[in-house]
Amino acid sequence: MEAPIKFICLLGLLVLVSMAGLERVDGAGACGKSTPDNEAMKLAPCATAAQDMNAAVSDSCCQQVKILGQTPACLCAVMLSNTAKSAGIKPEIAITIPKRCNIANRPVGYKCGSYTVP
Repeated sequence: MEAPIKFICLLGLLVLVSMAGLERVDGAGACGKSTPDNEAMKLAPCATAAQDMNAAVSDSCCQQVKILGQTPACLCAVMLSNTAKSAGIKPEIAITIPKRCNIANRPVGYKCGSYTVP
């Protein structure tokens, strides 16, 4: 009788450890538990500014970039995401948005693919 109880306890412990490990994997991406493609949707107000260097950058775009820019790796992943590519975003222009928004604490010099934050 004692052996089945030990087995059940061990099995329960293994399940618990496995679930904890899986949760960490889900949150291990550049944007935490969200995907870069999901985060890219939040930057819809930046679409024109990320395609044309001469386009004005809206306040709503700057607000979203400031929020996402707190995690430079996430902002980079968003800029290089499939969603951004399919929207016609030009990474060499998109990377200039934090500067164009006058965000003081932008990650100057941060490497994002082959691009560097100005």
